Amino acid sequence: MSKKSRKKSSKTPSGSSTAKKKSLKIRASSQTRSAKTQPASAGKSSKAGAKSASHKAASKRLKSSEKASKPAAAAAGAKSTLAEGRKAPAFRLPRDGGQVVTSADYSGKKLVLFFYPRADTPGCTREAIDFTRLKDAFTSADTAVLGISADPLKAQEKFRDKHSLGIPLISDEQHEMLEAYGAWGEKSMYGRTFLGILRTTVLIGADGKVARIWRNVRVDGHADEVLAAARGL
Repeated sequence: MSKKSRKKSSKTPSGSSTAKKKSLKIRASSQTRSAKTQPASAGKSSKAGAKSASHKAASKRLKSSEKASKPAAAAAGAKSTLAEGRKAPAFRLPRDGGQVVTSADYSGKKLVLFFYPRADTPGCTREAIDFTRLKDAFTSADTAVLGISADPLKAQEKFRDKHSLGIPLISDEQHEMLEAYGAWGEKSMYGRTFLGILRTTVLIGADGKVARIWRNVRVDGHADEVLAAARGL
């Protein structure tokens, strides 16, 4: 064998050893990369699962809250059980001037309660002025008259002073009396539905029972009609 051939044969083993080392390095690096990517992908999937579970839980809570709110809204718009011949619901509320009015104050007397949507609006103003005009006639019929709305006392007093009203005005901001007398419920205006005060008048007899109920009142001539009914008791 010549010297050149011996040199070539001696290079071959070392070359194969180098190739093996390179292949080992490539495998090690690929294993390292796969090891790095696997936890990352697992972390992403766990995060995605956590987000999905959180979203489902939130949607369940939202649905349950919506279900809970629907009965409450329905109850708020529900009709009162008030009916003619039944005992009138008791009440205790503030009135203009800072005094407190109770149903017991009118025990043994006839009482007219007119519920109006809002102080100093056109229809409510005409109605309050009409009852004020007939105040003495109601007194002669042994009948007291009270006006009720959800306006605060300051608004009621301003309303009274502006139009020289002689009827006590009750403030029911929490709608307790309004609901008890069926004067709070669903209304619609310009295609929009909402809860508000329904113009209603209730005549209570001296025995404390409801004698007459007027719902969806039309203001013109209403006070005179109520006076006639009070005189007939």
